[in-house]
Amino acid sequence: FSLDVIWLVVNAFFLAKGFVKSGLGDRVATYFVKMFGSSSLGLSYGLTVSEGILSPSMPSSTARCGGIYLPIIVSLAKQAGSLPGKTANKLGSFLAQAQLQTTAHLSNISLTGAAQNTLGLVLAANLGYAVSNPWITWFKAGIVPGLAGLALTPFIVYKLMPPEIKETPDAPKVAAKRIEEMGPLKKIEWMVAVTMILTMILWIVGDKIGIGGATAAMVGITMQMLGGVLTWSDLLGERGAWDTLIWFAVLVAMSAQLKEFGLISVLSAKVNGALTAMSLGWPSVFILLHVAYFLLHYLFASQTAQLAALGAAFMATMIGAGTPPILAALTIPFH
Repeated sequence: FSLDVIWLVVNAFFLAKGFVKSGLGDRVATYFVKMFGSSSLGLSYGLTVSEGILSPSMPSSTARCGGIYLPIIVSLAKQAGSLPGKTANKLGSFLAQAQLQTTAHLSNISLTGAAQNTLGLVLAANLGYAVSNPWITWFKAGIVPGLAGLALTPFIVYKLMPPEIKETPDAPKVAAKRIEEMGPLKKIEWMVAVTMILTMILWIVGDKIGIGGATAAMVGITMQMLGGVLTWSDLLGERGAWDTLIWFAVLVAMSAQLKEFGLISVLSAKVNGALTAMSLGWPSVFILLHVAYFLLHYLFASQTAQLAALGAAFMATMIGAGTPPILAALTIPFH
């Protein structure tokens, strides 16, 4: 319960509450619909880019998609006459699928983009390979594949699931009207924007000035509470944050015990022995284990559950085969 990276994600959940409560998240998404929404493909890019802006402060893809983007997609689809069933392919299916697939890439750009990211680093630390300055290190590793996914995924989905409606000239007009109804930025929205910018700056430079990621997030939360954005009741009611704290702490403790009892070392040694007999170098082992980990997704209903169950063993096996520890520590959670 004292690990900084776990509290970093818990506090990021609280900051995400400020985005939703203030309406700033909805405003940002609507603004990008206004900018890019004249075509169905542009509409998808507008939604995904706006989610990319919000993702570092919202560590739950469910909260982002379900709380902000799904209502917007449903509204846009209805305006185009695209409803679940026979008319779904007009627009709704494409927008929903593109957003769903891109969310996975956006969750990997920043450490706080998804709850399981921090669990991966904790598991690596339990194996003796702690990642220094975790937020910046993760961002450096995730920014290139994340942006590549953001750039390519909507286009690929567009080709695989082409919407019947190619042009959406009314979407920017509806978005502009919605923004007009929202009015100018309210005080509460300004407070959320300022505190998130300050928090992001502290996440970037905090390692140089001795401020940890969790402490930086607490500074932002304190400012939002003093500014009237969040209340203590809001924090108490954020179930995702408290679930993360309780379950992550338990899972991390279990992982540490498995390592202490030697189970992970024994499993890793046996697998490494089999791979050595096959005369495979570490790059081949690295790729093979990632393919196996990917296929095992279908046995788990949660990325976090899979990482907690298999992450340490896969990392230990990769490292034992010669994979650079930081490469193993960062790429397994990317799934």
